[in-house]
Amino acid sequence: TMNASARQWMLGGLILFVFACIPNPLVGQSPSENELGDPREVGARWARQLGHYDPLVRQEAAEALGRLAAVEQKKLVEGYHFQEKNKNVRLALQWALYRMGKSDMLFQIVRELDSGRHDQAVGYLSKLDTPTLLYSYLKDEDKPARRTVGLLEALALFGDQESLALITPFQDSFQPGVAAAAENAIEKIEARLGQVEPAKPTRPRTVT
Repeated sequence: TMNASARQWMLGGLILFVFACIPNPLVGQSPSENELGDPREVGARWARQLGHYDPLVRQEAAEALGRLAAVEQKKLVEGYHFQEKNKNVRLALQWALYRMGKSDMLFQIVRELDSGRHDQAVGYLSKLDTPTLLYSYLKDEDKPARRTVGLLEALALFGDQESLALITPFQDSFQPGVAAAAENAIEKIEARLGQVEPAKPTRPRTVT
C-alpha cells in the first residue's frame, strides 16, 4: 500500500501538471492576437499584468496599453509608474501615458535616448503620429550627442520630405556619431519616399 507521504507527493505533482496545462491567454500570442475583442476588456486584462513579478511581462503590458491608448487605465498606469523601480518598465509606462494623453511624457522619453535604454526610446519615438513632434528636440543645441543620434535614428524610420531639410545640416556635425546617423537617416527616408512616390509616365519607345 502507498504511504501518506507518497500519496501527497503524487497529488502535488498532479496539481502542478493541471496548472501547467492551463494556457495563459496573454502569453505566447502576437500583440495583435492579444488585442482582439472589446478594447476595454483587453485593456483591463493587460492592466492586471502591470503588477506581475517579471519586469519583462510588466513592460509588455505597458507597451500593449500604449498601443491600445487605453485611457480608461490611465489612473492605474500613473500609479504603477510612480512606484516602478525597473527603468525599462518605467520607460514603457511613460510611453503608455503619453499615448493616453500625457504629452509631457514625450520629453521624458527623449531624455532616455542618453541612457542605457537608448534603443527602447528610439522604438517608441518612431511610432509617433508625426515626425514634427521631434523637430523642436532636434533643434535644441544644448542636447548631448547621443540624444541627437537617437532622434535621427527615430526620424530615419518615419521621417518625411520636411524631415530631410532639418536633418541635412547634421551631416556636417563634429559630434560623435551624429554625421553618420544623419547620413543614414537621409538614405532611409529617401529610399522610403522613392517607394511611395507614383511612377512617372514614360514616353513609349519607338522602333526605327
